[in-house]
Amino acid sequence: MTEYWYNTRTGRVEEGKQSLGIERVGPFASREEAANAPELMQQRAEVWAEEDAEEERNR
Repeated sequence: MTEYWYNTRTGRVEEGKQSLGIERVGPFASREEAANAPELMQQRAEVWAEEDAEEERNR
């Protein structure tokens, strides 16, 4: 099964591990999923920030 990765340095989708691990996000099952990695990372960051803020309020 082919894995796809999003390269955060180049902004391109890679088929297989082509770049350094620090530059990759994934793996993803499809090229389309990998292409949406920036939006997914933003959504997750927002959720984590909300969770952190909630924890601070409950201290």
